[in-house]
Amino acid sequence: MSGDGFHVHGPHDHEIEHVVEHGGDRMTNQIAMFTAILATVGAIFAYMGGATQANAGLYKNDAAIKKTEAANQWNYFQAKSTKQSLAELARDLAPEDKKATYQAKAERYEKEKNEIKEAADKLEAEARQWDEQSEQQMHLHHRWAQATTVLQVAIALAAIALLTKKKWLEYAMFGVAGLGGAIGVAALCHV
Repeated sequence: MSGDGFHVHGPHDHEIEHVVEHGGDRMTNQIAMFTAILATVGAIFAYMGGATQANAGLYKNDAAIKKTEAANQWNYFQAKSTKQSLAELARDLAPEDKKATYQAKAERYEKEKNEIKEAADKLEAEARQWDEQSEQQMHLHHRWAQATTVLQVAIALAAIALLTKKKWLEYAMFGVAGLGGAIGVAALCHV
């Protein structure tokens, strides 16, 4: 454009002015609006996928902590078993006046072992629960990721439909978007 008001329009400029002045065709507006909605829903699905993945990691970490605590209890159980065995051996080898002392120790170690075993079993059960929760969250993460991916495919189909002006691509876009929404609903319902 020169300073004296003379302006040359290119074909692209003319098309933009036509869309601005006349509002574009119905298909273009419809697809543009639908694409914006898909992008928004896709962003929400992506956020949910990230949140469930983070939860899965945290739950897996909690499971590992409980497994370590259980292993510590089992080591403690083994130490008490060894002490019990030594007390029983000492009882068997001790003179009669000392046998009762070692028998009492062996019985005490047996009682302590049972308490330790209960604690270890409880910790192992908690670890299994954390593992199950982690697996459930990873399953949901995969659902959210699938829904996000399908919506991205729908957005790509929208772009192709706009460029080619093919009605069947517009229908395909709506169908794929519906599939993505259904997968997102499945994730929301924990399916």
